[in-house]
Amino acid sequence: MEKAIMAQYKVIAATTFGLEAVAAQEVKDLGFRDVTVENGKVMFATDEAGICRANLWIRSADRIRIQIAGFKATTFDELFEKTKAIPWADWLPQDAEFPVEGKSVKSTLFSVSDCQAIVKKAIVESLKRTYKIDWFEETGPLFRIEISILKDMATLTLDSSGTGLHRRGYKTLIGRAPLRETMAAALILLSKWRPDTVLVDPFCGSGTIPIEAALIGMNIAPGMNRNFACEQWSWIPKEIWRLARTETHDLANYDQELQVIGSDIDNEVLKVARENAADAFTDDKIHFQTLPLSSLSSQKKYGKIICNPPYGERIGEQAEINQLYKEMGRIFQKLDTWSYYILTSHPDFEALFSRQASKKRKLYNGNIRVDFYQYYGPRPPRRRTDENR
Repeated sequence: MEKAIMAQYKVIAATTFGLEAVAAQEVKDLGFRDVTVENGKVMFATDEAGICRANLWIRSADRIRIQIAGFKATTFDELFEKTKAIPWADWLPQDAEFPVEGKSVKSTLFSVSDCQAIVKKAIVESLKRTYKIDWFEETGPLFRIEISILKDMATLTLDSSGTGLHRRGYKTLIGRAPLRETMAAALILLSKWRPDTVLVDPFCGSGTIPIEAALIGMNIAPGMNRNFACEQWSWIPKEIWRLARTETHDLANYDQELQVIGSDIDNEVLKVARENAADAFTDDKIHFQTLPLSSLSSQKKYGKIICNPPYGERIGEQAEINQLYKEMGRIFQKLDTWSYYILTSHPDFEALFSRQASKKRKLYNGNIRVDFYQYYGPRPPRRRTDENR
């Protein structure tokens, strides 16, 4: 397959509901342009190098998709013909593996399986025109295609990420009630934590929040140590990928001093956390300790607590969770100059915590509707620079 290098692509960073603004800020901070936001996605324009950098650097998005086409489709014939008209050979080599996934919301074409089958058939018919063969073995690089129909508007995209972006490559071991890496990173970004500030997670479990904080603190690209589907695409030159990966090493600050602490009452799960931190090359930046909530304290005047405590989703756990949240209120209040950021699905959290949040944000942790309760402490005094002394 020969494909001319295109100047710009329309790229979509797919996100969990509620994290669109976080991902949009990341996209802007990376220097991408024409950024727009819709439910569950952030769209921007970029080139091949930008596709590589988006996969490597964006911490809070689930996937990086490339938009191939968008059009209205209210009949299966319309969906077939408009899909077939796309020059798919510009995107897919003759040996491409191209499974089709789909979703349909508030649309005339509501049968997802039928839409997937029709799109697959249309792509095959398009490829036949170019490659002059009737059967495609699909033994080559992966090009996962999605047909998404919203209010009769069809969007066809290629998934450039492959495995979801939350798969950083370090979490080979998972503890109880795991928090996705993308969500953990988003919570830290929402807290506006800085590397010179102490960060404590008193319910750290398998270590996701402390590890993501260490990666952020050292400016380590979350995708540095994993692979992506589009690395095998011939129309993204290997040299572009080499340069993108070199940049991740050049910009990492491995010498950054950090004060990141993860504690948990379960010593076994902390063993998992330590192994995960070692796999992420952050174990020398995080202090893990077995500690009950009642022993939480700090001599630091300012700091941030970011945590994902148990929700009590199982039957019979509610009384125990209620007591836990009351204890959190009492213990956290002792750190009265700190800020706290707490993710939970409990509808009465503020009453149990005995304090109304400064701000709360509706999110989804997997399929669980949760709120991110943000309690702002006093702003630390500004550090004087050498020039101002």
